[in-house]
Amino acid sequence: MENVKKYLPWIILGVLVLWGINAFNGMVSKDQVANEAWANVESAYQRRMDLIPNLVNTVKGYANFEQETLTRVIEARASATQVKVDPSNLTPEKLQEFQAAQSGVSSALGRLLVVAENYPDLKANQNFLDLQAQLEGTENRINVARNRFNETVREFNSSIKRFPGNLIAGMAGFQAKGFFEAQE
Repeated sequence: MENVKKYLPWIILGVLVLWGINAFNGMVSKDQVANEAWANVESAYQRRMDLIPNLVNTVKGYANFEQETLTRVIEARASATQVKVDPSNLTPEKLQEFQAAQSGVSSALGRLLVVAENYPDLKANQNFLDLQAQLEGTENRINVARNRFNETVREFNSSIKRFPGNLIAGMAGFQAKGFFEAQE
């Protein structure tokens, strides 16, 4: 019994160290899952960006098409590709900046598709219809990727804010990540 009392502080210290290592490794894993989810969001948006030139070129073939609408789409795409967000710094402000740039693309594409309604030949073009279907599928992928990202961020943020994990997170420098939020 006396030996147990003698080693009890060391046993407690050992258990605390093992708990701290386990908590830290769990946070690192959740951080990596959130970063992967962010990469999937960027990939989905990149797919949309890659479709835009094909859509614009298909639409350009119709001589009467409004050049201003095409120019807006091209400019919105160029502007959105300039906004980069580092996964290690996913603050709400950075995500809002990214989301605002992507909203400009969504808005310009929406105008393009509305104007395309005035051109029956364009609406009947199989290439245009295929691109429109791909764009719709991509928008769905973006939504799924954003939802998955928010889930992983919620798990990560919860793990670094709950006691006693917040003690390890504070010492290790983990910071909460921002969420995607609905546009007003």
